Amino acid sequence: MDPCPFVRLTVSNLALKIPVASKPARSVVHPSSSPCFCKIKLKSFPVQTVVVSYIQPESQLPEQAQAPTASFHLSKSDLDKLAGKSLFAGKLYLKISIYTGRRGTTCGVNSGRLLGKVAVPLDLAGTEARACVFHNGWISVGKDAKASSAQFHVSVKAEPDPRFVFQFDGEPECSPQVFQIQGNIRQPVFTCKFSFRSNADRNQRSRSLQSEQGSSRGWLSSFGSERERPGKERKGWSIMVHDLSGSPVAAASMVTPFVASPGSDRVSRSNPGSWLILRPGDGTWKPWGRLEAWRERGASDGLGYRFELIPDNSSAGVVLAESTLSTAKGGKFVIDLGGTTTTTNNNNGRTTPLNSTSPACSPRGSGDYGYGLWPFCMYRGFVMSASVEGEGSKCSKPTVEVSVQHVTCTEDAAAFVALSAAVDLSIDACRLFSQKLRKELCQTKDFLN
Repeated sequence: MDPCPFVRLTVSNLALKIPVASKPARSVVHPSSSPCFCKIKLKSFPVQTVVVSYIQPESQLPEQAQAPTASFHLSKSDLDKLAGKSLFAGKLYLKISIYTGRRGTTCGVNSGRLLGKVAVPLDLAGTEARACVFHNGWISVGKDAKASSAQFHVSVKAEPDPRFVFQFDGEPECSPQVFQIQGNIRQPVFTCKFSFRSNADRNQRSRSLQSEQGSSRGWLSSFGSERERPGKERKGWSIMVHDLSGSPVAAASMVTPFVASPGSDRVSRSNPGSWLILRPGDGTWKPWGRLEAWRERGASDGLGYRFELIPDNSSAGVVLAESTLSTAKGGKFVIDLGGTTTTTNNNNGRTTPLNSTSPACSPRGSGDYGYGLWPFCMYRGFVMSASVEGEGSKCSKPTVEVSVQHVTCTEDAAAFVALSAAVDLSIDACRLFSQKLRKELCQTKDFLN
């Protein structure tokens, strides 16, 4: 089945230069000593807030400023809505408001000072098949848009970003089927089997992989703790992904129990639970990635997470995603290596997440692999996203989007499906221990207790 059409609209190469007045007003703080930022708005999509680099007035190009990138991911339905086929729909614009000063609010008043606004016209017709640059250069901003006014540099382009879309037919703990979606067509491609891993299973897997790697150190102990810990804990969850022939093609296994912190009722950031995402290889299971999750404190109670890829024969990994989801409303788990963006009202996940990390070619793990040598340099741009329902939802059926460029075989897609199941199950694993879990997530003796 063909992938679904998606378009990635990116805003990049942001820079600002302001001519220095001979006698600047005392009340104005020059951006060379004060941060600048802009707010980017595309119709009904969440506003994105991005730091803007200041460059010297004599500079012609912003390449010297490593500006972050804002991204909007547009599905076919989004494109149809933005096309505005209604007689009352006007021309589509990307609107950018530029501010000097620090972001945030003080006593309810925005701290930044509005410098000016720009609007870039967009015509997204045909961008599912071809890339299009809408603007790349300087724009005068301010009340007097003259040569002596402030100059804002921005690049806006759209490019095809087709994706495979998968959807669980039920909650991961209910061992559902997984369908591939394209438009109105639903085709089964995987089945999932949720289970509780026993101590015997853990020991057997550990011994088999110890033998393969020729190491005296336990395999599971190198990735997470399997020690029995007193107190409240949730442990041993596992989900196996099979193709339609019944062959296992990926798995997610809870390798570090989710344990309540001493004197607390929650899993803390300092002691997170973790999952190992596994792929088959050479007749056994090999670790592909590790997901850590915990319960964030604060006014916005959330699920904190960190996901990293694991190279062969190494416990050091490269962090690809680290952010927070609302435990009440849910959101989207996203791996997007296109840049770092701060977003507002990002519950629908259609924008780059708060802490989208640096490209995988720049490892943040303990190993120094260097440019060109790191085996996961192929992970660039949008990689995957998975919808996550909040604790209050009646039924969670995750939808998973995976970029076509990152799927070369069935096992590739299955690994992302297993990862999305682990993220969804982490919402329950990090539920306050004063709250009961549904029976599917409890072993019989626990449920009876």
